[in-house]
Amino acid sequence: MTTIMPRVAVVADAPRARVARPRPSWSLPRRRVVVPLLVLATAGVYLTVRTAGAVDTDDAWAFRFFAGLRAWVDAHRDTSPVFLYGVNYLRLGVAVLDNAVHAALAGLGWAGLIAAAGALAVLLAGWRTAMLTVAGLAGCGLLGLWPETVDTLALTLTAVLLAVLIGVPLGMLCARVPPIGAALRPVLDAMQIMPTFAYLAPMTLLFSIGAPAAVIATLIYAVPVTIRITALGIGEVSTTTVEAATALGSTRWQLLGKVRLPLARPSIVLAVNQTIMMALSMVVVTALIDAPGLGQNIVEALERVDVGLAFDAGLAIVVLAVVLDRITTRAAYRAMPARPRTARRAAAVPAALAAVGAVLAAVGAVLAGAAGSDFPSGWRLSFAAPVNALTGWVELHSYDATEALKNAVSAGLLDPLQNVLVTTPWWLFVLVVLVFGSLASGLRAAAPAALAAAGVAALGLWQHAMQTLATVLVATAATMLCGVLLGVRCARHDRFARAVRPLLDAAQTMPSFVYLLPAVALFGASRFTAVVAAVIYAVPPVVRLVERGIRDVAPTAVEAALAAGSTPRQLLWKVQLPMARGGLLLAANQGIVMVLAMVVVGGLVGAGALGYDVVAGFAQREDFGKGLAAGLAIVLLGVLLDRLTQGAGRRIDAGPRRPVT
Repeated sequence: MTTIMPRVAVVADAPRARVARPRPSWSLPRRRVVVPLLVLATAGVYLTVRTAGAVDTDDAWAFRFFAGLRAWVDAHRDTSPVFLYGVNYLRLGVAVLDNAVHAALAGLGWAGLIAAAGALAVLLAGWRTAMLTVAGLAGCGLLGLWPETVDTLALTLTAVLLAVLIGVPLGMLCARVPPIGAALRPVLDAMQIMPTFAYLAPMTLLFSIGAPAAVIATLIYAVPVTIRITALGIGEVSTTTVEAATALGSTRWQLLGKVRLPLARPSIVLAVNQTIMMALSMVVVTALIDAPGLGQNIVEALERVDVGLAFDAGLAIVVLAVVLDRITTRAAYRAMPARPRTARRAAAVPAALAAVGAVLAAVGAVLAGAAGSDFPSGWRLSFAAPVNALTGWVELHSYDATEALKNAVSAGLLDPLQNVLVTTPWWLFVLVVLVFGSLASGLRAAAPAALAAAGVAALGLWQHAMQTLATVLVATAATMLCGVLLGVRCARHDRFARAVRPLLDAAQTMPSFVYLLPAVALFGASRFTAVVAAVIYAVPPVVRLVERGIRDVAPTAVEAALAAGSTPRQLLWKVQLPMARGGLLLAANQGIVMVLAMVVVGGLVGAGALGYDVVAGFAQREDFGKGLAAGLAIVLLGVLLDRLTQGAGRRIDAGPRRPVT
């Protein structure tokens, strides 16, 4: 007879399951109580300890240190082994490479270069892109800017060649060796945060001025993009493919050369594309350290407040950027694996394109000797006169409105915010960044931000840094307002998005200097001019990111809201915008970084503060120490703003913390 054990006995003999208590978390009601109390406490402390806003000293330790470093470099440039066998040879090697690239381009002559570029475009991107290439380069000649275009193209190609030679191997190393990738990540973050101006002072210190210094500055500015995209492409290679190749006996080098690199080829071509865009934007800025090219025309136009001259040079840069972008973008598309149905058809295309390219190259070789090196002087098409006439008319008839707008924003936003920041003691500002940053972005993001703020104070540029921060915050608020409105409009109306897309493409390829000219013509030299230029410069990427965030909201969520009877306004405010918070914060992050870069450039047109300190460091030898310290302060401000916005984005992506059971 079988005995059946009662179920209760089994349960009694089993070990008891431990129930973990939920971890304490910041619930929404608690935040609603604590945050206002912290704000009131901060306001009370500020009213008690605020300062008079004393002017920064001109004899800070950082200024003396960097000025002494400049004096030591000048004294030992021809005697120290560091320069004799390191820096000087690096400068010489870059100069030789740049001269070789420039000689190759100029030696083809204008007709030969256009034909060779068209042949290359046919081979890499197809006949449509080749027609665009030929028309674009011919347009640069018609604008009367052919020598400057060749100079800019030579500097860009030299810097891109070096960036690819350095960045692709480093990207592969970061993807295959995680510790190296983790070690390089903060360095690459800092390099991508740095505004373009911050690169110029160290380059003049080590490499003097001229084309070699411009190439090296452009290389350092562009190479992080090459490294990151290459590492991403290598890391995304299918593990099953790698395992299959390993099972067949492939060695490490065979896996790299025959599996990983071929499969990552589209990403590597995309890395080249983005490197070219970054290099072209930086090459224009290096005109401030005597780099040849189209940047010199823009600097001259800025000095003369000649909007028409800047428009011609800016248009040439846009055309050059569009040509290079289309060639490399189409090349990246062609590098993708073809589908089985189109593989046979695609196999016949290269032979035909190669034949067309050979014909164009032969025609170019003939024209190179017949047409000469200089673009015909009688062929001119300039927009300078009509653009200047239009600018003068607008300036004349809108003076009262522009002055009223400038004064209202300056008195209502810029001045009060700047007064609060300037009169805040540095230790209170650091404490506010640490506490409120921890609540919004987490301690891991707030701690580096607080250290960056303390570093700004240690450099002796607190007043100028706070003036720059006030301008950045106002410009960022205006940028986000315009960017969100336009981004939502683009996301909800496809026809509007298609109409705006060419304008956004052109705006993102224009150099930052170009935006200063219309702002100066309309508003004069002031802080508000820098705000207007920064908003125009930063709005395009914000619009794109906001549009992408809205479009990426799950269709099921949108359909459920519509089925529940939501109106379009309710759908936007209660579904799409809340679910796109991550994209909005990414847009805010990119907007802040671009606004900071443009506000610093605004030092050329009366914005003052750190931007003026950097410019003065170039122009006046006695201010070099202060200019280099201002460049470092700009980097620290960028780190502060970037860490806080990125930390907030990561918190949103991670979602609310749930209790563990």
